[in-house]
Amino acid sequence: MHITFADEAPVYDGDDLAIHFAALIDGEPVVCSITAEALEDHFGAKSPREDDLLAAFEQGAARIRAVCAEVLDDNGGQPAVLRSGLFRVAGLEPD
Repeated sequence: MHITFADEAPVYDGDDLAIHFAALIDGEPVVCSITAEALEDHFGAKSPREDDLLAAFEQGAARIRAVCAEVLDDNGGQPAVLRSGLFRVAGLEPD
């Protein structure tokens, strides 16, 4: 399975308090998300407001995508929601 990430801008979801972004699994889009809580806990978002979450996503994009790729690899390429606790799991913390 070949995992890359689309160049599309991430999208704020105020109902779920999350940022959605696209991964490409063998060229097919899969929508993934990261929660506001994860962005606040691990990437410096100051609040669940759209501007704060999008800025934190951009700042942490490399790590978010790396963790997301691990999750996608583990779950067979199904849509993934990245929650705060996932970034504390052994093997997924930054080097």
